[in-house]
Amino acid sequence: MSTSAGVLWTGWPCVKVVRVLLVGASQNIRHGIHSLTQVFPNVADMWRPQGSVLGPILFILYTADSVGLVEQHGFRPHLYADNTQVYGSCRPSAVADFQVRLSACVNDVAAWMLANRLQLNTGKTNLLWYATARRCHQLPTSALKIKKSVRNLGIYFDANLSTRCHVQKTIASCFAILRQLRSIRRSVPTSVYQALVVALVLSRLDYGNAVLVGLPGYLYSRLQSVLNAAARSIAGLRHSDHITDTLASFHWLGVSERVQFKLATIVYRSLNSTAPSHLAADLRRLSDNRYAVQTTSAVFTDTPAGCPPVAVRNCW
Repeated sequence: MSTSAGVLWTGWPCVKVVRVLLVGASQNIRHGIHSLTQVFPNVADMWRPQGSVLGPILFILYTADSVGLVEQHGFRPHLYADNTQVYGSCRPSAVADFQVRLSACVNDVAAWMLANRLQLNTGKTNLLWYATARRCHQLPTSALKIKKSVRNLGIYFDANLSTRCHVQKTIASCFAILRQLRSIRRSVPTSVYQALVVALVLSRLDYGNAVLVGLPGYLYSRLQSVLNAAARSIAGLRHSDHITDTLASFHWLGVSERVQFKLATIVYRSLNSTAPSHLAADLRRLSDNRYAVQTTSAVFTDTPAGCPPVAVRNCW
């Protein structure tokens, strides 16, 4: 902290808060009637087991110096727990220079980690070029392993940002879970089975679905087939039976409506300062005249109080 943020151990209230969280902390291990308590009185004696809530925060503080190292090469870093990402852009004519700078950046980061008792996992180090289909064939080869798609916090991104890979992976995982759940369908009550489907299938279908805004209709249809199969599995319907009334009885929105609802929720929270600041910084209100022109032609009924009409008019 003193190197990256210029924070000293004396005279700073924020440091006192950190010391309260770290110094004198303890962990308790219990097995039956036996228990073991370990107290960490000094900063030098402290360590945290894997899975601790302070683990990601402490790791980010420990690796904060790598941010400046990446920025020295002209790239933008993004750190989340032990996941480090490097972003950059260039014109097609400067791809060769970009590749040299990126290789040098990765080598410097690897050397910095080695000097700080960390190890760069080369097996999980991937390179993804974001470009159009025509440009992808014109890119040079690299010493790093170039991937056609990468997984970023549970969401798959492909080279042309079509999210087709994410849709395929989501559908495959949801149907795999449904096949496993069908084996216990007759062994549990319907309410329990529905709760399992919602927790294991619909949660995967809704995770990160705000990035699916503007998908082609055929991709929405493929995702909708997962929702229909989940509803048929709960209600015990055949594949040829109509599913619209069943979805309505479960109060389930369609896939496209779920995506719009998630986006409307993010916009509403951003406008009311309950969303992360980096989301609210990218939004701006229209002028009163433009706002009135866009909203006067729409009719709103049963809209929840406090919700912005522009954001939710397509969801309710």
